[in-house]
Amino acid sequence: MNRYNGSCHCGAVQFAVELPDAVTVQDCNCSICSKAGFLHLIVPKSRFTLLQGADNITTYTFNTGVAKHTFCKTCGIKPFYTPRSNPDGIDINVRCLDTRPPQVTIEPFDGRNWEQHAGDLKHLSAE
Repeated sequence: MNRYNGSCHCGAVQFAVELPDAVTVQDCNCSICSKAGFLHLIVPKSRFTLLQGADNITTYTFNTGVAKHTFCKTCGIKPFYTPRSNPDGIDINVRCLDTRPPQVTIEPFDGRNWEQHAGDLKHLSAE
């Protein structure tokens, strides 16, 4: 595992995450992810550290309210959030990492049919 740092666009919200050199991320086609361009990397909460900016985060919820979409109040970027599929984990936007792991595999995820496919992600937040 290696430490990777990330942030929102303006740098007010900064975080670190422990990742292996090879990761698989999901490119979701649901309404919010496709519009935001979020590349999903779900990790256990124990591998995530918020370094600064807790007071600069605002949260958006919709539908069931389980997912907690967190945004920087200043620049509006969503560098991470608590996903509905894995409320015990954190979902990192790989595009918000300062540097990416050497091997990033992008796989499609059918979020438009979320109820049918959410179970496919459950293992990602396991310790």
